[in-house]
Amino acid sequence: MIEKLRTLATEYDDLQKALQNPDNFSNPKELARIGKRSAELEPLIAMLAEYDAAERAVSYAAEVKGDADMSALAEEEAAAARKKIPELLESMRSFLVPKDPDDDKNVIVEVRAGAGGDEAALFAGELVRMYLRYAEDQHWKTEVMDMSNADAGGIKDASVRIEGSGVYGKLKYESGVHRVQRIPETEAKGRVHTSTATVAILPEAEEVDIEIRSEDLRIDTFRSGGAGGQNVNKVESAIRLTHIPTGVVVACQTERSQLRNRMLAMSLLRSRLYAAEQERLAKERGDLRSGQIGTGDRSEKIRTYNFPQDRLTDHRIGQNFSNLPAIMEGDLDDIIEALKKADQDQKLAKASTK
Repeated sequence: MIEKLRTLATEYDDLQKALQNPDNFSNPKELARIGKRSAELEPLIAMLAEYDAAERAVSYAAEVKGDADMSALAEEEAAAARKKIPELLESMRSFLVPKDPDDDKNVIVEVRAGAGGDEAALFAGELVRMYLRYAEDQHWKTEVMDMSNADAGGIKDASVRIEGSGVYGKLKYESGVHRVQRIPETEAKGRVHTSTATVAILPEAEEVDIEIRSEDLRIDTFRSGGAGGQNVNKVESAIRLTHIPTGVVVACQTERSQLRNRMLAMSLLRSRLYAAEQERLAKERGDLRSGQIGTGDRSEKIRTYNFPQDRLTDHRIGQNFSNLPAIMEGDLDDIIEALKKADQDQKLAKASTK
């Protein structure tokens, strides 16, 4: 492993030389790419320096073992180094995982009520709130693009845009079917009901990622049906876009401005088409295997929220988490870190067999 990490250190040295190469000064895009990759590798370079220092401390302790004056102090430093080395190796191993180019993208979160009637709609609404609270804790910006409220409370479906640093890299593991088990307030006999909601995390695509021809679009306007002030049901500010070749339909009605709604709807459409294309390519490569972490498969049951037992179970990694009230308030860090580590372990294992 350490040899592979030193190969990355050599790449870093080459990038530093490239940054000083005058030939690259006239190419801002290439300079930005070099600078970004260099910044990604900087933490590794610092950890490799620590690792080498720790290795030297261990070697030095062996060299002076027979020297009474030097041995005690050297062995004390070596003991600390031996403890530090595995910690550094564990931290550095993540650099060997191929980076997902979408990890730094903003996302569009789509939540839909599934099986379970009114209880499913309530659960879907709670999931939207959970992601909004998590985004707030991460200091990310959020914007509700579209939301359809259910008659008895909760939502039928919602689309939320989340903008910030590394959003997709953290939220991509949320895609799939979320199942809730609890006793509804209307249940007189105290029976536990099971309901579901579907979550899709779409990396926000830009125009350079996917091209949409104007002749492939049908654009419809309609009157907003939700909250929005005096223009609700008076001005046709809501937008519905239909991508004719694929049949994908998106809508946005949360803004008073028709132009703004159209921009948001186009962003959602691009992101859906981009996600579909990425999934198609991944299947061609054989990347999407049964049970793989973060496949993004909307039909995959990924998680169960068991309220009577105060337990959340993520079925992909077989791990349980407690304190559901805090989780539903957006405390997702432990869950996301566990999924991220499992994903890295899986990718490292796959890479080691090549």
